[in-house]
Amino acid sequence: MRKNLLYIEDDREIGDWLSENLIERGYHVTWLTSGEKITDQMEKIDLVILDIMLPGLDGFSIGQRLKKDFPKTPILLLSARSSIEDKLHGLTFADDYVTKPFHPDELAARIEVLLRRFEKLSPAFIQLAHLQIYLDQNRILDSRTNNEIILTGKQFQIFTYLLRHPNQILTKEQIYEAVWESPYIEGDKTLMVHIRHLREKIEENPSHPQIIETIRGIGYRVRQ
Repeated sequence: MRKNLLYIEDDREIGDWLSENLIERGYHVTWLTSGEKITDQMEKIDLVILDIMLPGLDGFSIGQRLKKDFPKTPILLLSARSSIEDKLHGLTFADDYVTKPFHPDELAARIEVLLRRFEKLSPAFIQLAHLQIYLDQNRILDSRTNNEIILTGKQFQIFTYLLRHPNQILTKEQIYEAVWESPYIEGDKTLMVHIRHLREKIEENPSHPQIIETIRGIGYRVRQ
């Protein structure tokens, strides 16, 4: 599965060059020129590449806020500032610090190291009510019968997206755009239909769901 990188860089020449390089290496890259509306992007991001010198809020301020709100998402700082003070300041919240100029092969290697390190933080197995969920195998067992529960691709994507954000209320827009990777249109019933079919497979009583909770007027939540 392609990893999603969020790259924040206001220098358009550097941003264009590095984005193309990372896309050629197989990553999906979202490139922003500032930290505005950054949290709207974070739900589907595996790693953040963050320049320090930015208009408005600088990379230090943005990075500190991101690490507080999304502690399991690695942050790699890029900067022409190479003083030990800047590095030490950056590493109080960031997970790596690369100074400009840099070789793209080195940056790619550092990205892979961070992705592997943080991937280990995501559990491969989750026990939820009567469900035994093996995320690394895309497999779900009913512990009462030991039978496998077969989900469609979209059902599994919806369920694992909710599982990756335990106890968090996710809006219909967030879920739809993360799974279908296209804008949510108000009034679209597609997600609701998929949730209903998903509940029929995983809930003990789909009419009174205990696993996927509906938050009226907002979206859904999985409690763990």
